[in-house]
Amino acid sequence: MEMKDFALSGVSLKRNGNFLVLDVPGVTEGRPPLITGDKVILKTSDYLEQVCYIACVVEIHEDEVTLNLNQEFEQAYNGEPMDVEFAVSRTTFRRCHFSVEQAIHLHEKVLFPDSLAVQSPQVVKQWSDSEFTDSAEKQSVAQEVEPKKEVNDNKQKFLKKDKVAFVTSMATVATQTMNGTANSQLGNSDFFNPFLNEHQKIAVKRILSGECRPMPYIIFGPPGTGKTVTVIEAVLQVHYNVPYSRILVCAPSNSATDLICLRLHDSNLLKPGTMVRVNASSRNEQYLNDVIKLYCKDGEDIWQASRFRVIVVTCSSAGMFCQIGIRIGHFTHVFLDEAGQASEPECLIPLSLISEVSGQIVLSGDPMQLGPVIKSKLAAVYGLNVSLLERLMSRPLYWRDENAFGACGSYNPLLVTKLVKNYRSHAALISLPSKLFYHKELEVCADPSVINSLLGWVKLPRKGFPLIFHGVRGNEMREGHNPSWFNPTEAVQIIRYCCLLAKRISYTVSEADIGVITPYRKQVEKIRLLLHSVDLKDIKVGSVEEFQGQEFLVILISTVRSNESSFNEERHFLGFLSNSKRFNVAITRSKALLVIVGNPHVLVKDPCFSALLDYSLSNGVYVGCDLPQELRSLEQ
Repeated sequence: MEMKDFALSGVSLKRNGNFLVLDVPGVTEGRPPLITGDKVILKTSDYLEQVCYIACVVEIHEDEVTLNLNQEFEQAYNGEPMDVEFAVSRTTFRRCHFSVEQAIHLHEKVLFPDSLAVQSPQVVKQWSDSEFTDSAEKQSVAQEVEPKKEVNDNKQKFLKKDKVAFVTSMATVATQTMNGTANSQLGNSDFFNPFLNEHQKIAVKRILSGECRPMPYIIFGPPGTGKTVTVIEAVLQVHYNVPYSRILVCAPSNSATDLICLRLHDSNLLKPGTMVRVNASSRNEQYLNDVIKLYCKDGEDIWQASRFRVIVVTCSSAGMFCQIGIRIGHFTHVFLDEAGQASEPECLIPLSLISEVSGQIVLSGDPMQLGPVIKSKLAAVYGLNVSLLERLMSRPLYWRDENAFGACGSYNPLLVTKLVKNYRSHAALISLPSKLFYHKELEVCADPSVINSLLGWVKLPRKGFPLIFHGVRGNEMREGHNPSWFNPTEAVQIIRYCCLLAKRISYTVSEADIGVITPYRKQVEKIRLLLHSVDLKDIKVGSVEEFQGQEFLVILISTVRSNESSFNEERHFLGFLSNSKRFNVAITRSKALLVIVGNPHVLVKDPCFSALLDYSLSNGVYVGCDLPQELRSLEQ
């Protein structure tokens, strides 16, 4: 239905060599959301004898879409007006349907696990820092011999099973090590990355041991805690220590998948012919990173690619291995990075290729950040807006227990490792999200020279505290029938801050280090126009979704909504703003400075923004318009 709204009427195509080019205003912003390989339907404007032609998108550059059509039509076309419709590619949906049907073999042990069965470790290795880990784990077992009475009966049952399995696995490791079966192909070196922290090391050790396979192992990584770094180390450890392993490494998007490929390449630890990057046939190689291209050629033949030991591919494109008949169990390990952003059927595409007996699944992500994008309200009602990672963490085996597992944390260490060392943000910026979403467990470990670089900025209300909440009582507006909101007053205030940062004489912040987040496309458009007018076109402006997984030295947020009479106590009028996950992503992108521009009289109705207002007032960093009654006592 959304694609139909982008239909064009009576437009003419331009000629570019052997191709025809169509102007599609807004395509670079995803309106419509076209990618290379999509189909475009062209219809002659003569409704008495209307003829349809199917075109394929070859290239997208700015607002120009290059099309490949029937050769006879391309030669005969002479600028006649055409009606244009954009088709939806059903490839990923078909693969999802197929994988859901195939996933019946994963039902009890992977998708809906209710008991913990421990296998013998796939690798038993004597780690040089085992004294720290062993003591922590033994302490947790000792503390948890008897479950706490306050835990409910159902949860108590699962925790008992977990503890028995945990003690059994520790005994197995000890016995096999004493019998001389410990295996290490790395000599005296434990980890390829010497900078891993203790939580990352524990996650890698658990993955390498794989005692709970095929139950998914979860790396719970809050913002800036090094999820992908941990995944890279685990992939390398499995590759070197499990000689029979065939590893499928996936992520929902091409950008996240390319990053994994680059990081594995940068490790310099994979021999030529070990790793392959498999792309969808529709992906244009012209826009690929030169390093990525090195691994793509062998991925063009899926049969040939399937023989590599490390295969890097998007969740959707992993379906190509199903299509050529690769048997279940061909892959021994599946790593799924950014798993919180993938829908559950999308996750099942790579997971359906793994053995339900001996396969190992690793999910890396954050259930407190944005989940999968689901267009259908009906699908969302029935749970498809919840990722596999988030759903598993709501099951008893994966529950957080404040009283369980002692020094190993509040999750069963056999199934979940939570990373808590934040390498991105200043303490003032990470304190509130740590309190709201991560049980106050995040630790500041970022480079002081980076996060302290703007503590003396002239516009800070409180020097040494790099946060500003600028209250603005502007007007939210729409243009014509466009449903998207914009707020001119906020847009101008955002531009002022951008100019103060990027055009400061004594210390200039690079445009590439500044990001502007706003929830509405129309506000994105207005801010971009204003930035172009002041020659700051390299500052990135986009929605929260476009910023997930990214970080900037400075983040500015325009909240847009400002109609105080419409809100009262009805929080749903806040729309995008009332989503706690969207809020969490927005305020955790910045390293050294965060500026929020919005109407406090509206934002106070939302619990997250209300907490941000309280935090700003208590730390003396609120500026701007007068405050609503409920916040005035805090100001005083």
